[in-house]
Amino acid sequence: MQTSFTLAQLADPHVAESEKILRACVHCGFCTATCPTYVLDGNELDSPRGRIYLIKDMLEHDRPAGAEVARHIDRCLSCLACMTTCPSGVHYMHLVDHARMHIERTYRRPLGERVLRAALAALIPYPRRFGPALAAASAVKPLAPLAAAMGFKRIAAMLELAPRTAPGRRLKPQIFPALGSRKNGRVILLPGCVNDLLARQINASTIRVLTRHGVEVVLPEGAGCCGSLVHHMGRQAQALAQARTNIDAWLGIEGTDAIVVNASGCGTTVKDYGFMLRTDSTYAEPAARVSGLAKDICEVLATLPLGRASQPANLTVAYHAACSLQHGQRVTRQPKELLERVGFTVTDVPEGHLCCGSAGTYNILQPDIARRLRARKVRTIERLRPDVIAAGNVGCIMQIAAGTELPIVHTVELIDWATGGPCPQQVREHRPHAAVRPATAAG
Repeated sequence: MQTSFTLAQLADPHVAESEKILRACVHCGFCTATCPTYVLDGNELDSPRGRIYLIKDMLEHDRPAGAEVARHIDRCLSCLACMTTCPSGVHYMHLVDHARMHIERTYRRPLGERVLRAALAALIPYPRRFGPALAAASAVKPLAPLAAAMGFKRIAAMLELAPRTAPGRRLKPQIFPALGSRKNGRVILLPGCVNDLLARQINASTIRVLTRHGVEVVLPEGAGCCGSLVHHMGRQAQALAQARTNIDAWLGIEGTDAIVVNASGCGTTVKDYGFMLRTDSTYAEPAARVSGLAKDICEVLATLPLGRASQPANLTVAYHAACSLQHGQRVTRQPKELLERVGFTVTDVPEGHLCCGSAGTYNILQPDIARRLRARKVRTIERLRPDVIAAGNVGCIMQIAAGTELPIVHTVELIDWATGGPCPQQVREHRPHAAVRPATAAG
């Protein structure tokens, strides 16, 4: 794609990077086939190629974003399926992130949107604030249908996603020693803002399976939100501040072999810290080191000799590949191989490249599109008639759970169960008589 940025514009490192990305695009349109919003409605401006044209025009002319540009960029899920499909290697993720920064800086949204976005940015990344908000949402969750009927779709979406019971206590900074000898190293665990409050069993399973296999797990003092949520809202200063806080906390722990992330949306962002902070003279090198240490939990478990203590009998798992894991991190093989290794029958989900509609706060900010994508995903999964759904991202788990009666759990929960941990509560409630027999051989 030809561009016409001035030398003065290209002096801005963000513009220079975007110009390089734009020039890589050859207009081929392969991306349209895997873009969820284009697949739903066939609107060219809601495809990666269409958005690229909008972004190019906005940045080249250095003009404030208008309502139309904001609308079509807002509808992008950042699922990154287009990057997996693109034969030219267009790094759409960094381009759309730059566009969101520009929109946030130059476009004045309607009052209701400004209030909602500010509330989400001020609450979700901060568990001490988010916890009480979740407790309040849980109390009024039954009012979700009424809110939807009255036209308050975003409020209804928030209430639908709220837990049925108030969240429990968060994990405190501490060290979980390896059981027996520490033969497989030391890792830092990112507890996650939402994981820690809504799905503590995911962190508990992660800690159990790692310590059981000779890994020491550290939850350091001072670490917090990874910055992903506000980063994808265009709030770059807030995202970078959160990244710097984590870098300071994590690099203060000596002898770290990996930074383990079990929420794939967070993992994609942490692995991108090196790029996000590349122009920061103080943090560029530390950020690159953190990005190199960041691993999804399945990447770490794939290197360990997992011992199978028990084998859940006759359970078929439909594996939902979270977009941020398969497209953002290109981790596709390990989760399925691990599940099969510990005794499950794994079934791929057709149209697995299409997003479920979660995408951070997308299911709140774009509830209509998110519901349609969820309905499509749930129909596809339910046709497989699995016993349980596994996913590697808490956002996907919450999103899909709101549309199906099938149990859905994190991949690490099933691995923990098969290697000596407890049966996940959702599986136990759905199949109270599910047999668990001793394994005939070590895995």
